[in-house]
Amino acid sequence: MNSNKLECFKAYDVRGRIPDELNSDIAYKIGRAYAQVITPNKVVVGHDIRLTSPELSDALIKGLIDSGVDVVHIGQCGTEQIYFTTFDLELDGGIMITASHNPKDYNGMKFVSANAKPISGDTGLTELHDLVVKNKFDTPNGQGSIAYNDHTASYVSHLLNYISTNQLKPLKLVVDPGNGGAGRIIELLENFLPFEFVKVNFKADGNFPNGIPNPLLPENRNYTAQAVIENNADMGIAWDGDFDRCFFFDEKGRFIEGYYIVGLLAEAFLKKEKGGKIIHDPRLTWNTISVVKKEHGIPIQSKTGHAFIKERMRKENAVYGGEMSSHHYFKEFAYCDSGMIPWLLVAELLCIKNQPLSALVNKALQAYPTSGEINRRVSDVSSCLDSILTCYIDKAELVDKTDGISLEFKDWRFNLRASNTEPLLRLNVESRSDANLMILETKKLLQKIDVFSV
Repeated sequence: MNSNKLECFKAYDVRGRIPDELNSDIAYKIGRAYAQVITPNKVVVGHDIRLTSPELSDALIKGLIDSGVDVVHIGQCGTEQIYFTTFDLELDGGIMITASHNPKDYNGMKFVSANAKPISGDTGLTELHDLVVKNKFDTPNGQGSIAYNDHTASYVSHLLNYISTNQLKPLKLVVDPGNGGAGRIIELLENFLPFEFVKVNFKADGNFPNGIPNPLLPENRNYTAQAVIENNADMGIAWDGDFDRCFFFDEKGRFIEGYYIVGLLAEAFLKKEKGGKIIHDPRLTWNTISVVKKEHGIPIQSKTGHAFIKERMRKENAVYGGEMSSHHYFKEFAYCDSGMIPWLLVAELLCIKNQPLSALVNKALQAYPTSGEINRRVSDVSSCLDSILTCYIDKAELVDKTDGISLEFKDWRFNLRASNTEPLLRLNVESRSDANLMILETKKLLQKIDVFSV
């Protein structure tokens, strides 16, 4: 490892293998650095269910207190509880200890400042890194204090504000936290909802006995899908480890791509707020734009990534923002992402429309079939992008460079973009009601990309 670069610092957060890339010593220094860069008076700290999270949390808190910062410690929680506590208690910032869906020997941190604004590379994370590397901190004006307050009751109450409980019917829902942290919140919500919950992989366990909680991996979806079928459930919901994302399965156990959920949620919000603005990412767009325009809303495209989406939402005062990666952002949630609000809204939609989830998404699935995100490791990202652009630009009706390259043709479109963290290209293709065309064009694109493969 380069002594001037800590590998655990990424574009948007801290994430690394324990203990060689991230450990208690680094966590303590991060606490000191956060205090110096953000200059907060009081911050909230919480952690996920990973086995190493409590010790990293203790070290981080010691660094903050030694810097004169007061800490509200909410203990084991989800990332969105840090966002909520930061804005609800009007604190100066928040730090979540989590590695989300990474392997179990990893851990990390996510940072926000006042009003739960994300701290990333261009808003303080780079300075934070440099201070940790230098290990030279200002002398504080005394010690900070620590107060324990899990603030969960207020958070659960806030979640229930997004739905009308009198509209709900007794659905049967499969809930699968993947042995992550979502189970505790489901149990608290259960008291207020008329749903029957079928609980799968429900107990929080940092050993992850049933695999890492990452429903984006097809092999991790079987538990949820099978439970939906076996229990004749109305819907299945699964979460990642820190439950800032949720994933949906229809009543047949079919996994529903996050892209189509963005359309559903956009419709739900626009029925409540006429003419609202909806933010979407450039990877897959046609279904979202179609739904938003049909509901008389305003679709606005933003660069992919939570920091960019949140910034654009604030600028536009957008009511909702959604990414195909199953990150969903809400104006009333300080423009932050939540893995609890989406499933509550979708469940409400099932009750109001009195239709199964399959019926709500089938039209969109047929109208805009997609390839799903395909990753390729290439030797030279920029040369590959240039080559693809040269091949297709003359025939394209629209070329957009908001994030990588997006090219649109009469009946199909694609987005090809570089990963923010790895030497990967990510491809998404969609068509207008022609799955065969989408498959054919995806195959052609991959042949061209694979010329550059490592």
